[in-house]
Amino acid sequence: MRSYYNKASCFFLSIIIFFISSCDDGRLNIFTVDEDIQMGREITNEILANPDDYPILDEAEYPEAYQHLRRIRDDILASGEPRYADRFDWDVYIIDKDVLNAFALPGGNTFYYTGLIRYLDNEASFAGVMAHEFAHCDRRHTTARLTKLYGYQLVLSMLLGDNPSLAAEIAADLALGLTALAFSREDEYEADEYAVKFVYPTSWDSRGVAYFFEKMELEDGADWMVYFSTHPHPNDRIERIYKHWEALGSKPGNLYEDRYQDFKASLP
Repeated sequence: MRSYYNKASCFFLSIIIFFISSCDDGRLNIFTVDEDIQMGREITNEILANPDDYPILDEAEYPEAYQHLRRIRDDILASGEPRYADRFDWDVYIIDKDVLNAFALPGGNTFYYTGLIRYLDNEASFAGVMAHEFAHCDRRHTTARLTKLYGYQLVLSMLLGDNPSLAAEIAADLALGLTALAFSREDEYEADEYAVKFVYPTSWDSRGVAYFFEKMELEDGADWMVYFSTHPHPNDRIERIYKHWEALGSKPGNLYEDRYQDFKASLP
Protein backbone atom coordinates (compact mmCIF):
# COMPACT_ATOMS: atom_id res chain seq x y z
CA MET A 1 0.00 0.00 0.00
CA ARG A 2 2.82 2.38 0.90
CA SER A 3 4.48 1.62 -2.45
CA TYR A 4 1.23 2.51 -4.24
CA TYR A 5 0.96 5.86 -2.48
CA ASN A 6 4.63 6.62 -3.16
CA LYS A 7 4.13 5.96 -6.87
CA ALA A 8 0.97 8.04 -6.93
CA SER A 9 2.73 10.89 -5.13
CA CYS A 10 5.59 10.78 -7.61
CA PHE A 11 3.13 10.79 -10.51
CA PHE A 12 1.22 13.82 -9.27
CA LEU A 13 4.47 15.60 -8.38
CA SER A 14 5.74 15.06 -11.91
CA ILE A 15 2.45 16.46 -13.29
CA ILE A 16 2.82 19.57 -11.10
CA ILE A 17 6.44 20.04 -12.19
CA PHE A 18 5.39 19.66 -15.83
CA PHE A 19 2.75 22.36 -15.57
CA ILE A 20 5.06 24.70 -13.66
CA SER A 21 7.80 24.26 -16.27
CA SER A 22 5.27 24.74 -19.05
CA CYS A 23 4.17 28.15 -17.85
CA ASP A 24 5.63 31.16 -19.60
CA ASP A 25 5.13 34.19 -17.35
CA GLY A 26 1.87 32.75 -16.06
CA ARG A 27 0.66 31.34 -19.40
CA LEU A 28 0.35 27.64 -19.97
CA ASN A 29 2.62 26.87 -22.92
CA ILE A 30 3.54 23.24 -23.50
CA PHE A 31 5.92 24.03 -26.36
CA THR A 32 9.62 24.53 -25.83
CA VAL A 33 11.48 27.54 -27.19
CA ASP A 34 13.16 25.26 -29.75
CA GLU A 35 9.72 24.11 -30.88
CA ASP A 36 8.69 27.75 -31.29
CA ILE A 37 11.62 28.17 -33.67
CA GLN A 38 10.89 24.96 -35.59
CA MET A 39 7.20 25.82 -35.86
CA GLY A 40 8.00 29.30 -37.17
CA ARG A 41 10.26 27.82 -39.84
CA GLU A 42 7.59 25.34 -40.94
CA ILE A 43 4.96 28.07 -41.28
CA THR A 44 7.44 30.43 -43.01
CA ASN A 45 8.19 27.75 -45.60
CA GLU A 46 4.47 27.31 -46.19
CA ILE A 47 4.05 31.05 -46.75
CA LEU A 48 7.04 31.28 -49.10
CA ALA A 49 5.68 28.35 -51.11
CA ASN A 50 2.37 30.15 -51.68
CA PRO A 51 3.12 33.34 -53.68
CA ASP A 52 -0.49 33.74 -54.83
CA ASP A 53 -1.69 34.41 -51.30
CA TYR A 54 1.60 35.87 -50.02
CA PRO A 55 3.43 37.76 -52.81
CA ILE A 56 6.72 38.32 -50.98
CA LEU A 57 8.90 41.08 -52.42
CA ASP A 58 12.04 39.62 -53.98
CA GLU A 59 15.05 41.01 -52.14
CA ALA A 60 17.14 40.80 -55.31
CA GLU A 61 14.75 43.27 -56.96
CA TYR A 62 14.19 45.50 -53.93
CA PRO A 63 17.44 45.41 -51.91
CA GLU A 64 17.02 48.94 -50.56
CA ALA A 65 13.61 48.14 -49.06
CA TYR A 66 15.06 45.17 -47.21
CA GLN A 67 18.07 47.22 -46.09
CA HIS A 68 15.68 49.63 -44.38
CA LEU A 69 13.65 46.78 -42.91
CA ARG A 70 16.69 44.96 -41.51
CA ARG A 71 18.26 48.15 -40.16
CA ILE A 72 15.13 48.81 -38.12
CA ARG A 73 15.00 45.18 -36.99
CA ASP A 74 18.64 45.16 -35.92
CA ASP A 75 18.32 48.37 -33.90
CA ILE A 76 15.33 46.99 -32.00
CA LEU A 77 17.09 43.70 -31.24
CA ALA A 78 20.24 45.58 -30.17
CA SER A 79 18.23 47.44 -27.50
CA GLY A 80 18.98 44.59 -25.08
CA GLU A 81 15.30 44.17 -24.22
CA PRO A 82 14.03 41.15 -26.23
CA ARG A 83 14.92 38.05 -24.21
CA TYR A 84 15.31 35.82 -27.30
CA ALA A 85 17.20 38.38 -29.40
CA ASP A 86 20.12 36.00 -29.89
CA ARG A 87 18.07 32.81 -30.17
CA PHE A 88 15.11 33.37 -32.47
CA ASP A 89 15.49 33.68 -36.26
CA TRP A 90 13.99 37.19 -36.61
CA ASP A 91 13.69 36.98 -40.41
CA VAL A 92 11.63 39.83 -41.88
CA TYR A 93 9.56 39.82 -45.07
CA ILE A 94 7.54 42.32 -47.10
CA ILE A 95 4.26 41.16 -48.65
CA ASP A 96 3.28 43.26 -51.66
CA LYS A 97 -0.42 43.79 -50.98
CA ASP A 98 -2.39 46.92 -50.19
CA VAL A 99 -3.35 45.58 -46.77
CA LEU A 100 -3.01 47.47 -43.51
CA ASN A 101 -1.53 44.66 -41.46
CA ALA A 102 1.52 42.83 -40.12
CA PHE A 103 1.82 39.49 -38.38
CA ALA A 104 4.27 37.47 -36.32
CA LEU A 105 5.14 33.77 -36.23
CA PRO A 106 6.53 31.71 -33.38
CA GLY A 107 10.32 31.87 -33.30
CA GLY A 108 10.67 35.49 -34.40
CA ASN A 109 9.77 35.73 -38.10
CA THR A 110 7.52 38.67 -39.03
CA PHE A 111 5.72 39.86 -42.17
CA TYR A 112 4.75 43.42 -43.18
CA TYR A 113 2.34 44.37 -45.94
CA THR A 114 3.31 47.20 -48.29
CA GLY A 115 -0.08 48.76 -47.54
CA LEU A 116 0.95 49.19 -43.90
CA ILE A 117 4.40 50.57 -44.74
CA ARG A 118 2.92 53.14 -47.12
CA TYR A 119 0.21 54.13 -44.64
CA LEU A 120 2.58 55.18 -41.86
CA ASP A 121 4.13 58.65 -41.75
CA ASN A 122 7.44 58.14 -39.98
CA GLU A 123 9.99 55.53 -39.00
CA ALA A 124 9.19 55.74 -35.29
CA SER A 125 5.65 54.55 -36.01
CA PHE A 126 6.89 51.64 -38.10
CA ALA A 127 9.51 50.73 -35.48
CA GLY A 128 6.72 50.71 -32.90
CA VAL A 129 4.63 48.34 -35.03
CA MET A 130 7.64 46.09 -35.63
CA ALA A 131 8.47 46.08 -31.92
CA HIS A 132 4.84 45.18 -31.20
CA GLU A 133 5.08 42.17 -33.51
CA PHE A 134 8.45 41.24 -32.00
CA ALA A 135 6.84 41.33 -28.57
CA HIS A 136 4.25 38.76 -29.68
CA CYS A 137 7.17 36.49 -30.64
CA ASP A 138 9.30 37.22 -27.61
CA ARG A 139 6.45 36.80 -25.11
CA ARG A 140 5.52 33.58 -26.98
CA HIS A 141 1.89 34.58 -27.45
CA THR A 142 1.30 32.47 -30.56
CA THR A 143 2.32 29.13 -29.10
CA ALA A 144 0.34 29.92 -25.96
CA ARG A 145 -2.71 30.36 -28.23
CA LEU A 146 -1.84 27.19 -30.16
CA THR A 147 -1.67 25.30 -26.87
CA LYS A 148 -5.27 26.25 -26.14
CA LEU A 149 -6.58 25.80 -29.67
CA TYR A 150 -4.93 22.64 -30.98
CA GLY A 151 -3.16 20.92 -28.11
CA TYR A 152 0.37 19.60 -28.14
CA GLN A 153 -0.07 16.34 -30.06
CA LEU A 154 -1.73 17.90 -33.13
CA VAL A 155 0.91 20.60 -33.52
CA LEU A 156 3.66 18.10 -32.81
CA SER A 157 2.37 16.06 -35.77
CA MET A 158 3.00 19.12 -37.95
CA LEU A 159 6.54 19.48 -36.61
CA LEU A 160 7.16 15.81 -37.36
CA GLY A 161 5.92 16.25 -40.95
CA ASP A 162 2.78 14.19 -40.46
CA ASN A 163 0.29 17.05 -40.83
CA PRO A 164 1.48 19.49 -43.53
CA SER A 165 -1.98 21.00 -44.04
CA LEU A 166 -1.92 22.34 -40.49
CA ALA A 167 0.98 24.67 -41.33
CA ALA A 168 -1.09 26.24 -44.14
CA GLU A 169 -4.09 26.58 -41.83
CA ILE A 170 -2.04 28.25 -39.09
CA ALA A 171 -0.37 30.58 -41.61
CA ALA A 172 -3.74 31.78 -42.92
CA ASP A 173 -5.17 32.21 -39.43
CA LEU A 174 -2.17 34.26 -38.28
CA ALA A 175 -2.18 36.43 -41.41
CA LEU A 176 -5.91 37.13 -41.23
CA GLY A 177 -6.43 36.91 -37.48
CA LEU A 178 -9.09 34.24 -37.79
CA THR A 179 -10.48 31.82 -35.20
CA ALA A 180 -9.02 31.57 -31.71
CA LEU A 181 -5.50 32.38 -32.95
CA ALA A 182 -6.42 36.06 -32.87
CA PHE A 183 -4.52 37.48 -29.93
CA SER A 184 -6.41 38.22 -26.75
CA ARG A 185 -6.81 41.75 -25.42
CA GLU A 186 -4.30 40.89 -22.69
CA ASP A 187 -1.78 39.75 -25.32
CA GLU A 188 -2.22 43.03 -27.20
CA TYR A 189 -1.81 45.12 -24.07
CA GLU A 190 1.40 43.25 -23.24
CA ALA A 191 2.72 43.58 -26.80
CA ASP A 192 2.07 47.33 -26.62
CA GLU A 193 3.91 47.56 -23.32
CA TYR A 194 6.94 45.65 -24.55
CA ALA A 195 6.95 47.58 -27.83
CA VAL A 196 7.62 50.71 -25.76
CA LYS A 197 10.30 48.87 -23.76
CA PHE A 198 12.01 47.52 -26.89
CA VAL A 199 12.15 50.92 -28.60
CA TYR A 200 12.86 53.12 -25.58
CA PRO A 201 16.67 52.50 -25.50
CA THR A 202 16.94 53.40 -29.22
CA SER A 203 16.99 56.85 -30.84
CA TRP A 204 13.35 56.54 -32.01
CA ASP A 205 10.39 58.00 -30.18
CA SER A 206 9.13 54.94 -28.32
CA ARG A 207 5.49 56.09 -28.53
CA GLY A 208 5.45 55.24 -32.24
CA VAL A 209 2.85 52.48 -32.03
CA ALA A 210 0.51 54.94 -30.26
CA TYR A 211 0.98 57.42 -33.13
CA PHE A 212 -0.14 54.66 -35.50
CA PHE A 213 -3.31 54.10 -33.49
CA GLU A 214 -3.95 57.84 -33.24
CA LYS A 215 -3.78 58.24 -37.01
CA MET A 216 -6.28 55.42 -37.54
CA GLU A 217 -8.69 56.87 -35.00
CA LEU A 218 -8.81 60.11 -36.98
CA GLU A 219 -9.79 58.36 -40.20
CA ASP A 220 -12.93 56.65 -41.42
CA GLY A 221 -12.98 53.75 -43.80
CA ALA A 222 -12.52 50.00 -44.05
CA ASP A 223 -8.73 49.91 -44.41
CA TRP A 224 -7.88 50.30 -40.76
CA MET A 225 -10.56 47.77 -39.83
CA VAL A 226 -8.40 45.10 -41.51
CA TYR A 227 -5.73 45.74 -38.90
CA PHE A 228 -8.21 45.59 -36.06
CA SER A 229 -9.54 42.25 -37.23
CA THR A 230 -6.39 40.97 -35.53
CA HIS A 231 -6.03 43.71 -32.91
CA PRO A 232 -8.63 45.16 -30.52
CA HIS A 233 -9.81 48.71 -31.20
CA PRO A 234 -7.38 51.24 -29.63
CA ASN A 235 -9.67 52.81 -27.00
CA ASP A 236 -7.49 52.92 -23.89
CA ARG A 237 -4.45 51.34 -25.56
CA ILE A 238 -3.09 54.74 -26.55
CA GLU A 239 -3.39 56.00 -22.98
CA ARG A 240 -1.66 52.88 -21.66
CA ILE A 241 1.22 53.29 -24.13
CA TYR A 242 1.80 56.85 -22.97
CA LYS A 243 1.78 55.68 -19.34
CA HIS A 244 4.39 53.00 -20.11
CA TRP A 245 6.54 55.68 -21.78
CA GLU A 246 6.18 57.98 -18.77
CA ALA A 247 7.05 55.16 -16.36
CA LEU A 248 10.32 54.64 -18.23
CA GLY A 249 11.24 58.30 -17.87
CA SER A 250 9.48 60.14 -20.73
CA LYS A 251 12.59 60.25 -22.91
CA PRO A 252 11.85 62.01 -26.21
CA GLY A 253 13.00 60.44 -29.44
CA ASN A 254 13.19 61.01 -33.17
CA LEU A 255 10.52 60.35 -35.78
CA TYR A 256 12.90 60.13 -38.78
CA GLU A 257 10.28 61.24 -41.30
CA ASP A 258 12.69 61.87 -44.19
CA ARG A 259 14.41 58.52 -43.76
CA TYR A 260 11.05 56.80 -43.74
CA GLN A 261 10.08 58.47 -46.99
CA ASP A 262 13.17 56.87 -48.51
CA PHE A 263 11.93 53.49 -47.24
CA LYS A 264 8.51 54.00 -48.83
CA ALA A 265 10.11 55.18 -52.08
CA SER A 266 12.06 51.91 -52.28
CA LEU A 267 8.81 49.88 -52.55
CA PRO A 268 7.21 48.91 -55.88
